Amino acid sequence: MEKQEEIEKEKKNENEIEIDLRETIRPLQRGMIVKGTVVQVDENGAMVDVGGKAEGLLPADEISLKGRVEPREVLSVGDEVRVFVLKADAEESEIIVSKKRADFELTWQKLENAQRKGEILNAMVVDRVKGGVLVDLGVQGFVPYSHLDLSQYKKKNPNYLIGQSIPLKILELDRSRGKVVLSHKIAVEEERQKRKEEIFSNLSEGKVVQGVVKRLTDFGAFVDIGGIEGLLHISDISWSYIKHPKEVLKKGQKIEVVILKADKEKERISLGLKQLLPDPWREAEKKYREGDVVQGRVVRLVPTGAFVRLEEGIDAFIPLSHISDRKVSKPEDVVRKGAKVEAKVIDFQPSARRMHLSIKELKRERERQREKQKAQEYLKQQKRTPTTIGDIAGDVLKKLKEGKEEEEKSD
Repeated sequence: MEKQEEIEKEKKNENEIEIDLRETIRPLQRGMIVKGTVVQVDENGAMVDVGGKAEGLLPADEISLKGRVEPREVLSVGDEVRVFVLKADAEESEIIVSKKRADFELTWQKLENAQRKGEILNAMVVDRVKGGVLVDLGVQGFVPYSHLDLSQYKKKNPNYLIGQSIPLKILELDRSRGKVVLSHKIAVEEERQKRKEEIFSNLSEGKVVQGVVKRLTDFGAFVDIGGIEGLLHISDISWSYIKHPKEVLKKGQKIEVVILKADKEKERISLGLKQLLPDPWREAEKKYREGDVVQGRVVRLVPTGAFVRLEEGIDAFIPLSHISDRKVSKPEDVVRKGAKVEAKVIDFQPSARRMHLSIKELKRERERQREKQKAQEYLKQQKRTPTTIGDIAGDVLKKLKEGKEEEEKSD
């Protein structure tokens, strides 16, 4: 509470000092720039209280750098303005001031300070002219075509910039000729570099950030994470195998990614998407065992075999020698991509993210089961109709009789 009272007291003192200064800074002289308050506005101009109980006339054609304007459209009673003293005749009590001249002087001071300090300015593009575009800095500035950054536009047309406020860096400044030449390209690059430094200073491995997919390539996606692009490699997009990033992502898509690596010196950022999703192999150990019979869909064929997707993120491999119980030269001879298959798990190493399947082993096992079932059915049948000695003797006599008849026929 005491601190707040002290702040308000300081402000009051500052206001009193400012009022005292305005009362005591006399006499006004030509060339001075002073702060004033508009006390009257009409079609001819305005009257401005410039302190010391003095009012200066601000003619309509001295209001704006853009030429004569309707005073009431740009000024209102109570507005604070800075004006340039054109005439201060104490004897005649005549004071004439110019807001236009004050704006011009202050603008050039601002430009000179910006050039000296290497600062970036922002200004509206107002027109396209031969060789470049014009910008409004309070005074007119010129940006050559060679210094425009149109990289964000498919068609490199400067007309896209008209009406936009763009960052600029001063290349040339000549007050005597009223010449201001600027570069949009240098300013954009400096801002981009500054953003990079800020981003890198706030990046750390494992940090989750928001991004926008900017480009898709065969090997991954480039994601803008706030002014700088990182690479989301295809192997870090999904736990499942994908042939191209477009299977999962699209240009302009907003995604959440994790920082895998950030190299400030090389300005390289590696991103991950699948790392934010549950790892299916961690749960696989609870679901699968060697000897299990599983079903899946063939997602990829390679010369050495076929990959079968059991669930999202779990792709098992069937070696060529296990695709069929007969010898085949290529997997396409037996299976096709997209086909559903059933196979037996013959090797399962979840820590190595590896599972091998066998159609051949499953087929042989089922054949053995069928043979076993047949044998069991036969034994059951035998138990239901037991064989007697009479049955055996009858069979022997029948065969002897059939043999004798054959001999007689042959004779």
